[in-house]
Amino acid sequence: MTETIEFDLTPLEQKTLLADARETITARLEGRRPEYFRDPDLLGSLFGGKTALLVPCGAFVTLHIGKELRGCIGRMNASEPLQKTIRLMAIEAAFGDPRFPPLTKPELSRIHIEISVLSPLEECSDPRSVKVGVHGLYLNCGGRSGVLLPQVPVEQGWNLDEYLDYICVKAGLPEGSYQAPGAKLYTFTAIVFGEERRPD
Repeated sequence: MTETIEFDLTPLEQKTLLADARETITARLEGRRPEYFRDPDLLGSLFGGKTALLVPCGAFVTLHIGKELRGCIGRMNASEPLQKTIRLMAIEAAFGDPRFPPLTKPELSRIHIEISVLSPLEECSDPRSVKVGVHGLYLNCGGRSGVLLPQVPVEQGWNLDEYLDYICVKAGLPEGSYQAPGAKLYTFTAIVFGEERRPD
């Protein structure tokens, strides 16, 4: 059974991480140092080490403009505190995703930021046990790998077979490769949250 994340993110922590991601991107576009705001209620937790923002774990930052993907980069696991990982991944999603050109100033007000905080990976011995909309997938096979976040198959309207085939395609492999000798399929769960939707 896939492990769940060992902590919750309060609404304030979620809001703070989203604000950090946007400020990081904005500051890069404006050529200045980022200025991160911390609510007084959160500062006490930070100093006391009792906030999830200080827990090392994997996370992805996803950018959309309207319904179109504009960047998505993350780490399956991390040694840095979550708040640092989010800032690093925000920069990579905006300016380092090789599928897209770097984000531009005119696009800044149009992007929608979504964050996925990941549980530890767990090897999946039975692909039929994967729950669409609950489990993310990570496939490693023949030196290739790919990852799909739990929300992706729901957004795309995929059933389980389509989900399992597409993780293979994402890894640059033929459909059904998750069943190949030597293939390693892993599942994980995620806490997923985003900004309020902006007008397209």
